[in-house]
Amino acid sequence: MTTTVDAAFNQFNKDIVNLDSNRTKTARSSRDWLISQLEKLPDTGDCFPNLYDGMHIKFGSFARNTKIRPLDDIDLILTFSADGATYTTYKYGEQYTLSVPNTNINLWALTNDDGTLNSIKMVNKLVNSLGKISHYSKASIHRRQEAATLQLTSYEWNFDIVPAFYTDTGYYLIPDGNGDWKATDPRIDQENTSSVNQMHSGKILQIIRTLKYWQKRKTMPTMSSYLFEVIILDYFSKKQEVSNFIDLELRDFWGHLNIAIYSSFQDPKGFSGELNNLSFDEKSKISTKASEDSIKASEAIRLETQVKDQEKAIKKWAEIFGGDFPSYG
Repeated sequence: MTTTVDAAFNQFNKDIVNLDSNRTKTARSSRDWLISQLEKLPDTGDCFPNLYDGMHIKFGSFARNTKIRPLDDIDLILTFSADGATYTTYKYGEQYTLSVPNTNINLWALTNDDGTLNSIKMVNKLVNSLGKISHYSKASIHRRQEAATLQLTSYEWNFDIVPAFYTDTGYYLIPDGNGDWKATDPRIDQENTSSVNQMHSGKILQIIRTLKYWQKRKTMPTMSSYLFEVIILDYFSKKQEVSNFIDLELRDFWGHLNIAIYSSFQDPKGFSGELNNLSFDEKSKISTKASEDSIKASEAIRLETQVKDQEKAIKKWAEIFGGDFPSYG
């Protein structure tokens, strides 16, 4: 029975928003098994470059526990050993080249004519080698920008595997999609998310997931999931206290987003610069929707707390979240 707003949100998040716990457990096991198989590729005799053990990363929204249904992709960084290769940065640190000594036979086979490592060839090498893992011999494997994508037949999710090199300055170089390399460090995103969540006693992850569902409804222009998480974390990192009632936090966040969407948001990792590249029209429409839903949420809260009419309050929340939000009764 869904007779209270609190119960409606609990059911909504459990059945519609959050990943199914059993599928999540299976996905994690599948991911860990894949990593164990990837670590064996240098031993296949296929000139597969050496790996940097212990530096692979499970990253993305699945790793951060902010993924919502459906579970469609799982991200991994597979870190290779440089074995004498050196990097040079240009274009104000936005692009990198990796120079490979000709004594490094496996990486040398993937270089351009000038001896710089071609990141497209690197991804393609990974794509070709994935097919040699017996469990995935019939899977669809292809290159998608910076990643080798493993489309499974046995599960509903794909794996996006990104080749990388760990630098002596403490960050990773990954393909830029055009043959060169770019810097990143997904560990910073994980640390930021965990820090804000712990600051507010574990309440933030669910708020992120519920808000991501709200944006997913496409009742307004959609910003990137990463930018949206950055905006949410920025907001809650500055709050002194977070309520135990998610409806209050959603209302207040939408009231904030109404203005904040026009602001600048820099990559918290310090590599990509400005993240908020939405057009003014897109920002305006997102602002309008956030304002409208903040007002609706305020009315829903009034119906619940002052009028004491749970049924009308639940209906008002359904106006915001759509037909998948539980009905009263």
